[in-house]
Amino acid sequence: MMHPHTEVRFINEMIGFGVVATQFIPRGTITWVLDPLDQVFTPQQVQRLTGPFQEVLDKYSFRDHKGRHVLCWDHGRFVNHSFKSNCLTTAYNFEIAIRDIHPGEELTDDYGYLNLTTPFEAYPEPGVDRRVVYPDDLLRFHDQWDAQLRDVFPQLSEVEQPLSPYMMERTFKEALYVSMGKRPMRSILSCYCEG
Repeated sequence: MMHPHTEVRFINEMIGFGVVATQFIPRGTITWVLDPLDQVFTPQQVQRLTGPFQEVLDKYSFRDHKGRHVLCWDHGRFVNHSFKSNCLTTAYNFEIAIRDIHPGEELTDDYGYLNLTTPFEAYPEPGVDRRVVYPDDLLRFHDQWDAQLRDVFPQLSEVEQPLSPYMMERTFKEALYVSMGKRPMRSILSCYCEG
C-alpha cells in the first residue's frame, strides 16, 4: 500500500505515469508496505500465465527474495526507477523515504533492489555513472544502500507513520526497535533472489 499523500500523475512522454507526493513526506516516513491485498505469484504460477499477463507482471511487479512476483494492488506499481531514488526498500517488507519528499515530487525506487530478471537500461540522469540496472545489483550495492538505511532508520520513530496500521504488528515493532538502537538492522541484501 502506498502512502496516502500520493497520487498517480503523468510525468512525461518518455516515462509515462509515476507516483507523486501530494503533501510533504518527511525523511524516515514509510512510503509503501506489503499488504494482504497485494498479489503474490510463484514462478510456477507465472509460467502458466499467457503472454499478455506475463507482460503485465514483467512491467508492474517486482520479485521478492523467494523469486515470487509481487503485483501491488494500488498505485505502488507506478513507482518509477531512479539511480538517485528518494525511497529505499528494507528487509521488513516496507519502503522508507531516505530524504524529504516535497509536494509535487515523484517518489522513486532504484530498480536494482527489485530482483529484475533481465538488465534494464534506465533513462539517463545527470551526475550518475550507472546507466543499466542489472539483476545482481543487490550484491554490488547493498553496502551503500544499507548505509543509507542505517542513517535514516532512527527517524522512523520520530515521524508520523500513516501506514503503520497496515503493517504486521510484529514487523512494525521490530522496525521501531531498530530505529531506537535496540536491535541491529537486517541488511537489504536479505531481499536478494538467486537466479
